[in-house]
Amino acid sequence: MTDRLTLAWPSQRPFRNRDGRPLRLLAVSDETDASLESDRTRQGMGDLDLVIGCGDLEPPYLAFLADAFKVPLAYVRGNHDVGRAWSVSERTMLPEPLVDGKLHEEDGLQLLGFSGSPIYSPRVPAAAEQQVSSFGMWWRVLGAWPRAQTHGPLLVISHAAPRGVNDAADEAHRGFTAFRWLLDRVGPPLWLHGHTSLVRRGVDGRCRRHGRTLLVNVTGAVLVELLPPAGA
Repeated sequence: MTDRLTLAWPSQRPFRNRDGRPLRLLAVSDETDASLESDRTRQGMGDLDLVIGCGDLEPPYLAFLADAFKVPLAYVRGNHDVGRAWSVSERTMLPEPLVDGKLHEEDGLQLLGFSGSPIYSPRVPAAAEQQVSSFGMWWRVLGAWPRAQTHGPLLVISHAAPRGVNDAADEAHRGFTAFRWLLDRVGPPLWLHGHTSLVRRGVDGRCRRHGRTLLVNVTGAVLVELLPPAGA
């Protein structure tokens, strides 16, 4: 079952030509949501504006969602997004993933994406391709820092969570320290991630508030409605 949440967005920019309508995003990661295979279920969800992938889902599934809802797809890759499916299918079925640390605008939203997870099994070559060292992620985050300060508000899309905020304690599902640094300094209104697959269903089990930021573990699927700022 697809969970749903609503959040007021602090900028009017994405809503300029929407006549007050919310911006509706379907965010997915890690596990397929069987309910989305039903045409009746998809029709019941109504029109969408964007599908967001937070990693560890096969290219055919992501392509299916974008095609079924007839909307653009913006995604990052997870630590399991490796192998033949990603060396061949990615080029033919999907657009390019978000470039780590570079801003991408979609429907007036400023998206900032980061692929991969911290290194936890360096002896497994198939998984190591999308595992990133602490130094490597610090390099990407610090490279994004000048843009993140001046182009806001941001919707951050990552596979892993920030360290100590909505991640898990085990080695395989911990977050990045660099993300925590970015979170504390930028305070984006919304941060969508996956990777921590032992999620409690329901919005309360997925979300954590940290300062100005709502962090959401979108494992499976979450329908996000962004509303115009109050008084707009």
